[in-house]
Amino acid sequence: MVKRIKHDIYLEDLHQRIKSDYDSVSKNVRLFSKRGRVIAEIDLLAVRDKSCDVYEVKCSYRITKARKQLRKIKRLMPNVENMFFFCGESGLLKEVETE
Repeated sequence: MVKRIKHDIYLEDLHQRIKSDYDSVSKNVRLFSKRGRVIAEIDLLAVRDKSCDVYEVKCSYRITKARKQLRKIKRLMPNVENMFFFCGESGLLKEVETE
């Protein structure tokens, strides 16, 4: 049996909380460069109708790091509508402005 790390537990918790609000929710979505290298990873990519939202999960309240990662994802995927930060330790879910 594989022991799950805290981040995976928090990720699954958030997945369970939001999955009924979307048509589909994917975990650990990797974005690749033209050369095939991983350039970013999205914790949760949620799709409803034709819009998509991105969720960044952190174990503790590290919103500055989450915002930096979300900015990068927004540059790579300009069609992303909303971006969220989830702190697993406190259970806080917060929309993040990346502009």
